[in-house]
Amino acid sequence: MKKLLYTSLVALTLGASACTVADIQRTVDGVMAGTGGGAVTQNEVASGLKQALEVGITKGSNQASQTDGFYKNSLIRIPFPPDVQKVENTLRQVGLGKEVDRFVMTLNRGAEDAAKSAVPIFVNAIKQMSIADAWGILKGDKDAATQYLKRTTSTQLQNAFMPVIQQSLEKTNATRYYTDLVTQYNQIPLVQKVNPNLDEYATQKAMDGLFLLIAQEEANIRENPIARTTELLRRVFAKENQS
Repeated sequence: MKKLLYTSLVALTLGASACTVADIQRTVDGVMAGTGGGAVTQNEVASGLKQALEVGITKGSNQASQTDGFYKNSLIRIPFPPDVQKVENTLRQVGLGKEVDRFVMTLNRGAEDAAKSAVPIFVNAIKQMSIADAWGILKGDKDAATQYLKRTTSTQLQNAFMPVIQQSLEKTNATRYYTDLVTQYNQIPLVQKVNPNLDEYATQKAMDGLFLLIAQEEANIRENPIARTTELLRRVFAKENQS
């Protein structure tokens, strides 16, 4: 009942055309006074959401950066570039299946290696989140914070992350293996020559995988009290889920 009352009052406040952050705060203050807990301040909500993202980013990146973090996770494993799927099929038909498999493994190894450097890039990107953004995220879907991060920072993150993934692909020899495969394919009679950009593809797929893992961690923080590893997270998200 308390949760229903809380949600209804906040929804009415958010729906008012002249609503301000102060209006929202006053509504929440009043509701919280009746629920036995102190009011969650504007700054606490913003800080709590940023902490939630940082926790999700750190856990997601750590998970992805482990050996087989990408390669053996069916949700984020990076396949042979789909726009040149015919290359993979043809190479397998001419007996180069092992070489294709080696490339796919090293491609994922490159993403795993690059994930180690993702945390500071992602954390830096959330620093511009406003208080108003945080309020909207707090009452949004279970991946609202992750979607906000994707929507507002993807271009910036891609530009920052591409050099990292490029170095990792070179480190794991994925670039060399890919060049060898494309060269061999282009030498097959009558095929249409290809030369897609591996760095762009791997960067986007690595980012997609990290965002997916971050979304899972965000949902876990929202739903599971044990996942709230700081007092601020417990305070903010307990108010959201209070019944």
